[in-house]
Amino acid sequence: MIIETLEEHGYEAYAVGGCVRDSILGKVPADWDITTSAKPEQVKSLFKCTIDTGIIHGTVTVLLHHVGYEVTTYRIDGEYEDGRHPKEVLFTPSLLEDLKRRDFTINAMAYNDSHGLVDEFDGIGDLDRGIIRCVGDPKKRFTEDALRMMRAVRFAAQLGFEIDEKTRAAVQELAPTLKKVSAERIQVELVKLLVSDHPERMRDLYELGLTKVFLPEWDVCMVTEQNTRHHAYTVGEHSIRVLQEVSMDKVLRLSALLHDIAKPICKVTDKNGVDHFEGHPVRGKEMAREILRRLKFDNDTMKRVQIFVRYHDERPELEERAIRWAVSEIGTDAFPGLFELKRADTLGQSEYMRKEKLEAIDKFQEIYQDIIEKQSPLTIRELAVNGKDLMELGVEHGPMMGEVLKRLLAHVLDNPEDNTKERLSALVRREML
Repeated sequence: MIIETLEEHGYEAYAVGGCVRDSILGKVPADWDITTSAKPEQVKSLFKCTIDTGIIHGTVTVLLHHVGYEVTTYRIDGEYEDGRHPKEVLFTPSLLEDLKRRDFTINAMAYNDSHGLVDEFDGIGDLDRGIIRCVGDPKKRFTEDALRMMRAVRFAAQLGFEIDEKTRAAVQELAPTLKKVSAERIQVELVKLLVSDHPERMRDLYELGLTKVFLPEWDVCMVTEQNTRHHAYTVGEHSIRVLQEVSMDKVLRLSALLHDIAKPICKVTDKNGVDHFEGHPVRGKEMAREILRRLKFDNDTMKRVQIFVRYHDERPELEERAIRWAVSEIGTDAFPGLFELKRADTLGQSEYMRKEKLEAIDKFQEIYQDIIEKQSPLTIRELAVNGKDLMELGVEHGPMMGEVLKRLLAHVLDNPEDNTKERLSALVRREML
């Protein structure tokens, strides 16, 4: 309807970019972008509801049926001074000039019902060949916006494509310029790659020199050997295999990426040449926090990833009491995701004792599930008494009350059958006052 309206008033208009690419691939586009010969003020005059999303760059959002569609005037970008923003934007009457400034051939196609597909750079051919290739000179495209280098790898991961040789060579040469890009923008591309069908393309980010800029800890992992019968790969290659084994969830994929991030700094080789990584989950939790903060992740994501990293190697005694204590410490919110990560971690190791390790995880989960079904108390909130009850028993409000509640929780973790108001009240009177 937007394209038709613009055409009815004498302007050119096309769907452009990712929505055209996805439609050709038989996918439902996440959104629709429209490019037009109409200037922003002309677009605004034709539609009742518009938002000046990026008016300085020619973009107006048109609202139809509560859905926003970005409509951008054909433009030519001026010189790029900061590796991201053009110094100036010039509007142009030429669709071809507009398409020339786009990043990859598969994103530089336009379509409308009047003229069909406009594909000046063989985007269709690259879709058929499974190739990510820059429009024109790749060095120029990456100099305009250094994030495009990560986008090349991300599209390869999402589509299962390979990166064109000239495009790949340009990334390797210009990778250090990624430092011009904000952490927020890098984070978005990293997450899109990680939750794709091919998270193993993290290897490309490393080989092309991109992780050296924003995740140097990963580069160290990629070359850290694990000389132990439990492992068959470097820390990084092991982590890539773990990435492939967990579901496409942001937190799980980030946790898989970072679960062994501290192994290089914890590595100790004994007199027999065997490597040990004692304490890497605890140190890894700290490093994961540092890395995720650097990449501007939100607090909830950081907290959840830290829990997975800290406890991915937790192996409590396989009996109910020990697992009640473990689950109480870890938190029930971490399950069943933690079991998924533990299985993936095992599948990414050598085959040594793999069957036994997986059986132990199954048993851990079986006992955990039984504890949950029994509604065994695992937190202070689940105790049969609360602060008000303790005050009635004579416990003063403050640190003393907190200490009594902790002692009561410890008691019911060992003796869940005692979680009644009567028994806990008697215990407080007898032992804690």
